[in-house]
Amino acid sequence: MSDKKIDLSLIVPCFNEENNVKLFFGEVAKVFAGKDFTYEFVFVDDGSKDETYKNLKELYDNEKNYNIQVISFSRNFGKEAAIYAGLNNAKGEKACVIDADLQQRPEVVLSMLDIMKNDPDVDCVTAYQESRSEGKAMSSVKSMFYKFINKVSDVEFKDGASDFRLFNRNVIDSVLKMTEYHRFSKGLFSWVGFNTVYIPYTAEERATGESKWSVMKLMKYALEGIISFSTFPLKLSTFVGAFSSIASVIYLLIVLIHSLCTGVSITGTTGIVFLLLFIGGIQLLCLGILGEYLSKIYLEAKDRPVYLVKNHLGK
Repeated sequence: MSDKKIDLSLIVPCFNEENNVKLFFGEVAKVFAGKDFTYEFVFVDDGSKDETYKNLKELYDNEKNYNIQVISFSRNFGKEAAIYAGLNNAKGEKACVIDADLQQRPEVVLSMLDIMKNDPDVDCVTAYQESRSEGKAMSSVKSMFYKFINKVSDVEFKDGASDFRLFNRNVIDSVLKMTEYHRFSKGLFSWVGFNTVYIPYTAEERATGESKWSVMKLMKYALEGIISFSTFPLKLSTFVGAFSSIASVIYLLIVLIHSLCTGVSITGTTGIVFLLLFIGGIQLLCLGILGEYLSKIYLEAKDRPVYLVKNHLGK
């Protein structure tokens, strides 16, 4: 690896991308050829089960004219940890997070660089999907999520904004100061602030393979974001508890008035069963919400590392 100053670090999280990493490298090398900046690849193998690391090692061994780092985790820690590891090891004055599947094109990176070059006050350029390729149902669900989290969170989330973004060194260093174990990068990037410009882009088809994001993973990721950047669920549990208590008192008054007006004695079997189920459900809901927050506190208190490195080529 060259010791020459590096202007740009491309952070590339990889999980089971054996057929894409070399294609990605070739596309970047072609698009960036002849440009007046130096760059490096920071590939982060997130515990892949296929030949991803083998192919990355071949790139490292064979492409000595390029600056390449290959960070291999001891197991799968998730994309958030991979982004953090990439930023932690990026040597460039700027860094760009980009996927290895070529849905996010390197040509867009050049547009991001031009924006920063033309306006020194810009600290971050974020690409967002102006129109999504998934079905209308999934698009609607994602839009509803962004509307909801913007109402309950203290930071603003741009609808459709992805992790595909370019940072200057100030933003990189600020993000690295936040060492929490449970990471929601979109929120962290918004929380640090700085002058951010949003540009639209169209996600291309994956070069090979299938998306690693299932509906369940997306739901879990959305829940992680809400809990990480909002205390609204805790406030909601308080509201629901108060509402159920008031509803129970109102129900009791209705039953008493009905009994006094009709002379029918109060048996209450059906009502009692209903109230037990209702109150029990509310209690379990509130305990579940509290449990989510407590579990995060519990894991943060352990102070475990965000990731563990097995191999680091080009360190």
